[in-house]
Amino acid sequence: MKNQKGFTLIEMLIVLLVISVLLLITIPNVTKHNSSIQEKGCDGLINMVQAQATAYEIDNTNTPSVAELVAEGYLRDTPVCPNGNSVVISATGEVTEGGTAPEAP
Repeated sequence: MKNQKGFTLIEMLIVLLVISVLLLITIPNVTKHNSSIQEKGCDGLINMVQAQATAYEIDNTNTPSVAELVAEGYLRDTPVCPNGNSVVISATGEVTEGGTAPEAP
């Protein structure tokens, strides 16, 4: 039995301890940054919709609604931010984050 190769119980426990410590360090950091990640995702979506609204204005010389952008093929579907808020276009053509998005049918 002395010539058998393998890990001892102590070695396995040390490896599990190291893995546990690494998990305890990383998981709180990931969850802490979740809201800023969603905010940046929404900012990127708003910028993309603003660019498409500007392209629509150049092509059609009027300010579009979100439904018109979808109908004309400028957007694939109605944009919704990662935090669940809808994207709205004002009468002046400015794209902003609106309220809670309506439920999909």
